[in-house]
Amino acid sequence: MSVGDPSSRARPETGPLSPRPGRSLGPRPFSGLGVALMALALSWAVWPAPAALAAASDWARTDQSRVRLVSTVDAAGDGEVLLLGLQFRMAPKWKTYWRSPGDAGYPPKLDWTGSENVGGAAVSWPVPERYAIFGLNTFVYTDEVVLPIEITPSDPGKPVRLRLAVDYLLCDQICIPYAAKLALDLPAGPAVPSRFTRLIGRYVARVPGNGADHGLAIEQVRLTGKETAPVLEVLARSRLGFTKPDILVEGPKQLQFGIPDVEISGGGGTALLRIPVTVSGETAVPPKSPELTLTLVDGARAMEKTVTAVPGMEEAAPWSTLFTILALALLGGFILNLMPCVLPVLSIKLLGMIEHGGGERGRVRLGFLMTAAGILFSFLVLAVAALGLRSAGVVIGWGIQFQQPVFLVAMSLLLTLFACNMWGIFEIRLPGWASGVAAGGGEGQSLPAAFGTGAFTTLVATPCSAPFLGTAVGFALSRGAFEIFAVFAALGVGLALPYLLVAAAPGLARHLPRPGPWMVVFRRVLGVALAATVLWLISVLVVQSGINAALAVGALMAVTVLVIWGRARLPRAGAGAGRALTAGAVGVVAVLAFLAPAFLAPEGTERPVAGVADGVWRPFDKVQILNHVGAGKTVFVDVTADWCLSCQVNKALVLDRGEVAARLGGDQMVAMRADWTRPSDEISAYLASFGRYGIPFNVVYGPGAPSGVVLSELLTANEVLEAFGRAGGGVKSSRR
Repeated sequence: MSVGDPSSRARPETGPLSPRPGRSLGPRPFSGLGVALMALALSWAVWPAPAALAAASDWARTDQSRVRLVSTVDAAGDGEVLLLGLQFRMAPKWKTYWRSPGDAGYPPKLDWTGSENVGGAAVSWPVPERYAIFGLNTFVYTDEVVLPIEITPSDPGKPVRLRLAVDYLLCDQICIPYAAKLALDLPAGPAVPSRFTRLIGRYVARVPGNGADHGLAIEQVRLTGKETAPVLEVLARSRLGFTKPDILVEGPKQLQFGIPDVEISGGGGTALLRIPVTVSGETAVPPKSPELTLTLVDGARAMEKTVTAVPGMEEAAPWSTLFTILALALLGGFILNLMPCVLPVLSIKLLGMIEHGGGERGRVRLGFLMTAAGILFSFLVLAVAALGLRSAGVVIGWGIQFQQPVFLVAMSLLLTLFACNMWGIFEIRLPGWASGVAAGGGEGQSLPAAFGTGAFTTLVATPCSAPFLGTAVGFALSRGAFEIFAVFAALGVGLALPYLLVAAAPGLARHLPRPGPWMVVFRRVLGVALAATVLWLISVLVVQSGINAALAVGALMAVTVLVIWGRARLPRAGAGAGRALTAGAVGVVAVLAFLAPAFLAPEGTERPVAGVADGVWRPFDKVQILNHVGAGKTVFVDVTADWCLSCQVNKALVLDRGEVAARLGGDQMVAMRADWTRPSDEISAYLASFGRYGIPFNVVYGPGAPSGVVLSELLTANEVLEAFGRAGGGVKSSRR
């Protein structure tokens, strides 16, 4: 037998013995052994311990181990069951395997051929240790273990002759298969307890039962996620509270189960264990409702339960779906032009198109093509970044740069300079692309400046998730490099579509009003809009780094405006020295602004905020979602962030008003809010479980939709109320 032989893992016990009807050789509650031990304890008080009755076989010795067969009694007695133990003693660091070894190894194989007066033999398995190395997950015993064995005599009261051949595997740095032959004879006579009773009893206590004695229970088991990356979710309860729970999963051969991610809530009484599942085999598609044996372990407590998992997986999209996804990405990118997140850059777009009015046809076309190229290039850069971060194991999402204080300060500074330009006080010479962007992309705009306008448009658009965009990005990030680049390119083309249309028909821009004195007023109004955007970014910074840091950055932005305004009022004599002095002063202010979040943020602001409590809203808790649904309630989850303007629109127009707000405050409704303003691995993983990587994100759970009904990015009251009805049990639903 080779060490890696998969067939060795499931070989049945051989020989003339077979279990009695209804008795299983596999995992089961260890109820009969408790009765046997109680009987032995009573008999101990009746019969004196004999001086020299053999209750153990000789040791089978190797360099790394010793194996023998031991019995709780010195004679066969007249009972229907004899309790024995197969005792392994291993050298330090050497291991043997549990009944389900995991990703490598094989369990001990027992052959009772040659035994007499033995009608059946049933092995039970104490809880093993989890041993992970080099990405392999195995379940092992170290130092010593005794496998309790129930022997059923064919003729109770007669002598029992036991002959056992054991094949087992020992591993440390290398793995060595061994074979041992053991012999133990139990003569007829009273079943007097032996000196091994307590030893075997200790390991009987380690065999998992149904959990009642330890206050453990497994309540829900669901197979969720995608067919390409399924996740097993197990909801467990502990009457005494969990400390460090783990779960061992046995199932179909094509499924391998990883190390669980554990979330404990309810004061330690509830645990949600999420186990990643790997699928092997020809189809590489897991069964929708596999039968599983679960062993829940928490310290010295353990329980075992065989269940059928509730299906909740998303079916994998066929390859032909890529074309549909690309169409959705194109449409989502175009709609992104109309989303609230893009409003800050609307002023630059409008001003650029107006200043093109009356311009030369060829130059108009080339300028808009370069802006479109800037957008497309920026999306391809985002694709490269997403692919690189995902390969490095970093949690990724759409718009996550707005979770970083440094990015918020940089955007505040850039938009402050743009606002100064709109107000006519901007005289600092910037690089060509930046000055062109600040100028709004007029007729005199250079090609690099037009390209920069497109890049800036993409940058400001990223905190928003337009309809269809979340579906497209989620599909891309769950697939390979080709899909990521294809989808992000389609998004870029969609966002650039207005520029491409003007480039195809330059006459559209030439029909706009010609520049004139009215442009001065228009530019000042747009400057105010950009200044308002700066205030919004600073308000987001309050959550990221605290009120002191945000006020400091706001004050420094005001100083920037005053420095530039003061320079514009100085005489033109010595303009060169004045320009250098002003640029230096703005540079110092910029450095101080970037340092403010690091030095003024209160202690603890770096911690992620998983949820917020506000009025009817409760903090986000994935474990409690399952509890509330199990109690028959409907749960509404809103994943939001202060930097997500579309989220604020959803709140103002749908969630915080009318019938939706009234329903969210009802007794049978639970409203949860997850705040993604700052980084949170918990929220990122939650979004990824739905194949989403951006917000707004809203989902409704209930008895009629335990896996959740996912809503559109831009909500309507009718859609939300309909989802409440479906999740509440009116219409059964699944994720879409």
